[in-house]
Amino acid sequence: MLGEVLVSLGNGFLQSLELFGLTLLGGLPLGLIIAFGSMSKFKPLQTAVRGIVWVVRGTPLMLQLIVIYYGPGLLAKGSNFWGGGSGGRMTAAAVAFIVNYACYFSEIYRGGIESIPRGQIEAGRVLGMSNGQIFFRIQLKQVYKRILPPIGNEVITLVKDTCLARIIAIYELTYAGQAYIKSDGLIWPLLMTGAFYLLFSGLLSWLLKRGEKRLAYFE
Repeated sequence: MLGEVLVSLGNGFLQSLELFGLTLLGGLPLGLIIAFGSMSKFKPLQTAVRGIVWVVRGTPLMLQLIVIYYGPGLLAKGSNFWGGGSGGRMTAAAVAFIVNYACYFSEIYRGGIESIPRGQIEAGRVLGMSNGQIFFRIQLKQVYKRILPPIGNEVITLVKDTCLARIIAIYELTYAGQAYIKSDGLIWPLLMTGAFYLLFSGLLSWLLKRGEKRLAYFE
């Protein structure tokens, strides 16, 4: 029985890991783009982007999952917008997670960029550097150090938030553990999911700490 449970939880963990990886792959670069939009000097763009960020950060991720998965189909009068099967559900979940976390990442990026002293930018201009050179050679290297801890917190939160994907029937880790309550009346497989989350979160925390030490030369 234990072997069967471990295999089932392992399959669920792979689904959670896939959603986790897709979210970071899409959310981190999209968050930077959104941050640039929220800092834009073009007021209509800045207002629109900040409004979207406000809505996304102010509503539950579970609600966003439901709306993104079912909404397009309802608007299109029943057509399966995301495609059938687990692939379609995973695509919808990835879109919801990427948009949600990109908005959170964007605020972290914006705070990190705006924390760089203005004098450094002016010094770069005096040296004849372009805005792009100033950003990539002066600002960005310091931003890495400043945003890594809050980004790390969001990454750890993402590990646990992947369980919300079960609301649209994605067979992730928690879904796999809970299935044994309904089928066999067993709760210990669900409790075992905690070990998977703890081990993965612990590994990520260790990697993030190593990353912070590598950036210690900015201190």
